Amino acid sequence: MQLGRPIGAVALLCCLSACMQSLPFAKPGEGTETDVSRRASSFAQPDAENPSVVISNLMQRQSLLEDGSIYDTVAQAAISASARASEAELTSAKLRAEAKAKNWLPTLGPSVSLTDLGDLVAGILIEQVLFDNGRRKAERAFAAADVEVAAVNLSIDMNSRVESALGLYVSGLRGTEKAAAGTRALSRMYEFERIVRGRVEGGVSDRSDLNVVQSKINGIRSAIATANDATSTANAELKALTGQHFAEKPSRLQLATPPEGGQYLTILKAEAEATRSVEQAKMERAGLLPQVSAAGNVTSDGSGAGLTLDLAQPFGLGTPAALKAIEASKEIAKRQVSEVEEDARRDFSRQMQRLASYRRQEAEAAALAQTSRETYRLFQAQFKAGQRSVMDVVSLYEEVVRREQAHIDAKYEVVLIQLALARDMGLLADGDRI
Repeated sequence: MQLGRPIGAVALLCCLSACMQSLPFAKPGEGTETDVSRRASSFAQPDAENPSVVISNLMQRQSLLEDGSIYDTVAQAAISASARASEAELTSAKLRAEAKAKNWLPTLGPSVSLTDLGDLVAGILIEQVLFDNGRRKAERAFAAADVEVAAVNLSIDMNSRVESALGLYVSGLRGTEKAAAGTRALSRMYEFERIVRGRVEGGVSDRSDLNVVQSKINGIRSAIATANDATSTANAELKALTGQHFAEKPSRLQLATPPEGGQYLTILKAEAEATRSVEQAKMERAGLLPQVSAAGNVTSDGSGAGLTLDLAQPFGLGTPAALKAIEASKEIAKRQVSEVEEDARRDFSRQMQRLASYRRQEAEAAALAQTSRETYRLFQAQFKAGQRSVMDVVSLYEEVVRREQAHIDAKYEVVLIQLALARDMGLLADGDRI
């Protein structure tokens, strides 16, 4: 057995591998080793030579919630209590990309053959792809795009979770405020009931007046119970989501409105998915074209090396149509991005119009409630002077209560719309804290 021949074959393959970086169709991948457990953020790219623009965009997004506020406290509790399945998916995608980053290196595997004499000959087969029409490059790009899609999914998941938690917290605040306003109104209505009951017993008023007042009292009681139920439900769900109870109230209810130039997370996701689809199309196209490889086989009986030309899939009459279908898939990916962008623009316009509408309603309801209170005080003074009936005062006070409730609803709807906008733009969770 001569050792020179196997050593020469191995040396040949090593030289071919070393020369691969000079070939434009087989540049080595740019994958990096990752250690997610050591990172402050799942989006961090400390060792990437060419960091992803999409992931950098996600990491740079900062929350609109004021640091140290009750809103920020609820948001962080929601993130901390998350099972973070999407983070595990991102970690898995990163590991797949790391594996694909080394697909340009030679492959090594066992080789077993049966001789004419019935003897088994075992050896080692070393293969290096020289030309594959860009398949391995597309595999690396596909894996990198898959990481971007997983990263956007993680950001969407965390921002949606924060929006859900804050929505429940705000709903609880709204129920509490509506119940408090109803309780104040109920106290005043009890006073009206006492007056009307006295007038009925004295023969001044009809029994129907007392029935009307009692009906209004029952309506307010029902509204208070409904508001308390809404508060209890929201708080119970919030505790189930975060594992905590939040009794503190915000010093300022209003939130910052997301900027008009902000990009929706759904657009980022569509762009990443389009990139992934294009790279997948490139892989499929390369699979229909020939590839050239250098192979060396080292066995106990000797060694050999040579070039191979093969096809992943054999040519057929349908191959040209298959190639055209693959090219068409690239156009589909671009059009899907355009559709998502259009949907995002429509959603943003709709939410901004709703925001403007509820801000107008909030201002109008506050002004109308103030006017009704002033008129109510005037009616009350006229009632004491004998110029107004008690039922006139009761009816006007009911209008005051109704407008106060409308003001509360509009005020909290503004906050909920702002939360929805911030969620869609990824501005409820700091990218460097996810």
